[in-house]
Amino acid sequence: MSVDGEAVRLRTEADEPGWEVDPDDEWGVAVLATVGRQLRLRREAVGMRVVDFAGAVGYGDDLVYKVEGGKRIPQQEYLDKADEVLGAGGLIAAAWEDVKKVRYPKNVRKLGKLEGKAVEIALYECHIIPGLLQTPEHARSVIGAAQPPYSPEDVERMVAARLARQSVFDRSPAPALSFVLEEGVLRRPIGGTMAWRQQLERLLEVGRLHNVVLQVMPMDCDTHSGLDGRIELLKFPDGTAVGRSDGAFNGRTITELKHLRILELRYGTIRAQALSPRESLAFIEQLLGET
Repeated sequence: MSVDGEAVRLRTEADEPGWEVDPDDEWGVAVLATVGRQLRLRREAVGMRVVDFAGAVGYGDDLVYKVEGGKRIPQQEYLDKADEVLGAGGLIAAAWEDVKKVRYPKNVRKLGKLEGKAVEIALYECHIIPGLLQTPEHARSVIGAAQPPYSPEDVERMVAARLARQSVFDRSPAPALSFVLEEGVLRRPIGGTMAWRQQLERLLEVGRLHNVVLQVMPMDCDTHSGLDGRIELLKFPDGTAVGRSDGAFNGRTITELKHLRILELRYGTIRAQALSPRESLAFIEQLLGET
């Protein structure tokens, strides 16, 4: 293909790695099947062959077949160009609102949905800064450090999923958020000095929000009830709740009242042993000044 005499290489499936749908993700498979079917029907309705449509949107016909067959997650640019070429008046482009969610792993979508409904979120994290508080660079460094390593495309996909959960801070009415972080975690300059500074600044920004309580567990606290792992509690408007702890109940999600009370007791004890919110912000400011 050429434009004004210049060769243009169409993007193929090989140029778009990391965009396959998880076959076990029933909702994701259904969304892509629906979008792919609509794309094919609209293309056929205007009398365009796959090869002509592929050239018009700037992608290879192999990728077009995969998208129309529901086997490939189209990027937003693909849907925008398809909408324009097929004269869909924004209907195809609007599908991105659902398609973009398919990019995120099913368990991340489920967690994000729960966080989006919760009126209270309480989290103790002992090894890392929670995803809800991570900056893009910090998240990229943490995810990129995994072994075996993820592909660069998968890293970006997972970073996007993690950052999407942070929409919880934009909700109105705002949920009550409580975080307890270990001092040792805050002293590890993940991603380098600049990324570390940005992360500390982000913690200060969030910690000053009226609906957020952020505390630091000092290293001179020799023992506490969170040493066996993360504790997470989410409460909902109807009075129900869910919880999870790495060290208790085999890390599974729990809803039983007696088990939730155990986690609440442990989390309450941790908060009592941590620095106060004011002391915690002062400590983070001190760390920032030392960088």
